[in-house]
Amino acid sequence: MKSGKFLLIAFLSFLAFGSFAGKGAEQTVPPARALALPTRIGILGTTNITLDEVIHRVLANDKDLAVSRILKEEAVLNVKGAKGYFDPKLGFTGHSLRQVSPASSSLSGSTNGKLTNKELLADPQVSGESPFLGTSYKLDFSSARQTTDSTFFTLNPQFPTSVNLNLTQPLWRGLFIDDNRHRLLVAKQNVRLSNEQLRQQVIQVVTQAISAYWELQYAYRNLDVQIQAVRLAQQQDESNRRQVEQGLLAPVDVVQSQTQIATFEQNVYIAQNNLTNAENALKTFMLPDRNDLMWGMALIPEERPDARLEMPNLQEAVKQALASRPELKEAAITIDTNRIDTRLAHDQAKPQVDAFATFSVAGLAGHPVPPSGSNPFVSAFAPIVNQVNELSTIAGLQPLPPLSFGSATIPPILVGGYGQSLSALGSGQFTSAVVGVNISLPLRNRTATANEAVALAEGRRLETQRQQTEMAIEQDVRNALQGAASAQQRLDAAVNARRFAEDQYSSEQRQFQAGTSTVFLVLQRQTDLTVARTREVRAESDMGEASANLDRALARTLEAHDIHLAQ
Repeated sequence: MKSGKFLLIAFLSFLAFGSFAGKGAEQTVPPARALALPTRIGILGTTNITLDEVIHRVLANDKDLAVSRILKEEAVLNVKGAKGYFDPKLGFTGHSLRQVSPASSSLSGSTNGKLTNKELLADPQVSGESPFLGTSYKLDFSSARQTTDSTFFTLNPQFPTSVNLNLTQPLWRGLFIDDNRHRLLVAKQNVRLSNEQLRQQVIQVVTQAISAYWELQYAYRNLDVQIQAVRLAQQQDESNRRQVEQGLLAPVDVVQSQTQIATFEQNVYIAQNNLTNAENALKTFMLPDRNDLMWGMALIPEERPDARLEMPNLQEAVKQALASRPELKEAAITIDTNRIDTRLAHDQAKPQVDAFATFSVAGLAGHPVPPSGSNPFVSAFAPIVNQVNELSTIAGLQPLPPLSFGSATIPPILVGGYGQSLSALGSGQFTSAVVGVNISLPLRNRTATANEAVALAEGRRLETQRQQTEMAIEQDVRNALQGAASAQQRLDAAVNARRFAEDQYSSEQRQFQAGTSTVFLVLQRQTDLTVARTREVRAESDMGEASANLDRALARTLEAHDIHLAQ
């Protein structure tokens, strides 16, 4: 078969040679022009770039990552805002009072038909909620200056003071969780969720950047392969021309080699265009905006993918992925958040039972009012007292002492100004305490019951989604492992194919020089060699991308490239 094919090709070449020879030796094909690769549009210089530099620039400038970082900051601020509900609140109440009331009875203490009271009060206070057991508290310090024209007061002006502590403690509903603690717990869960979402985003972006880097590296090497193919074809064309001049080949063989050159030149321009596309794709990942000067630079990759991968076994890979994948952690955090929602809904269905307590300490002081006969009770009984004293004198008895109501002696602790009132307050002699329970039993609490049922149903839905996520991770890990193994095997096969193609081309060249082969077969071997070289560089870049994809599937991208996320 081979000898018959060779004879057929030789016969066709002989006919072609005779046809060209009959037309005259002066009708020769002009020499092939040298390959002039045009400068790529917008490229003003070159710069070398490493994979680590690409990753660093992508992490610094990627807009999606910037959005994820902002969302994380918002989640942290939401925690701070939720904690703010438990911050103590300072308050102040103060007023100045002047009250003039009509007095139609002598029992009102007025002597002129009206009663005037004045008060100047200041009441600073602190109140708040406890984040632990739902306790609410209020502590206030009240002090006042009161004056009156009532004839019944023995201290005027007087300075009442008091310290009051009010506590309310839930005993059932709201003991372990309420709306505010629920808000805080959910905000903390959202911080965890935003951390995992940021981690997932970083892994995806870094994987894309690595793939873009290896695509650029492939584009450069593929362009080199296509240029080498043109040069091989040009060398063959020069050889063919020399042999045509020596009468060893027909002019048609020169046409064949120039056709090969033109075909390979098309591949060069296609490869150059693909290089520009790959480079611009990487720049889009790396650069912060369209005004960056690196847009005008040709990026030359300095690194090549590793030729060998360390492949974990399937069980270890799946175990690692299930323990580290952000998607599964996000699902677990969402389920934890649902449990918090369920706790709140269940708590809201309980009866309200609250214990309350009020503790007060009071103080009082004032300036004593001098005795006055204008007291209506003294004035009313004065004639009777005078008559009794007259009869007592006749009978030789002692007269009655001056009439007064109440003790004529004021305790020293109550005599003084505002400072004395504070001293009485500090002595703790005037205290009061109230302890009680408030109970509210809703007969039907359908809203809370329905909310609890909805939360439980949502939990079942989230658990189902988590199982689906586990299945997707199992599939992803298996695919990534198979992809990495296949990439390794394809690279090994491509290396061997390129070596064999080089040997075949060299062998065909030797046979051609010996006259036992044809230009067609040599050019075919050139094409086969170019295809083998292209497949090798493609397989090598695919190896790097498969490695990056395996790191992503196992959630070890950050560790592999020493990337640390701030917590």
